[in-house]
Amino acid sequence: MQRITTIYAAEEARRNLSQPKQREDLEELLDSVEITATDASKGRPLFSTIELPDKDQPLVLAAIGAGATHLLIGDVQHFGPQYGERIEGVLILSPGDYLASRTG
Repeated sequence: MQRITTIYAAEEARRNLSQPKQREDLEELLDSVEITATDASKGRPLFSTIELPDKDQPLVLAAIGAGATHLLIGDVQHFGPQYGERIEGVLILSPGDYLASRTG
């Protein structure tokens, strides 16, 4: 299984972590993840009826552009209603739901 993220997503995750241990865990995780360019889908519209803030659209577009099967995202405020839904073939899940589905 290939794990990928974008520079944009990694930076957003770093900004949202307040505890040093969380930041340390993230950096350890990022060591095992392929980090791709953020502008691979720049300018491409999101063909979906969902509405996302402009800052969140690059995350979905990058997943679509990379051919990802899943987008794991902890932003419940903006993505919670989409958990369990597919956007252009990409299944949106919280990290916890994804891990539960793998062990369940």
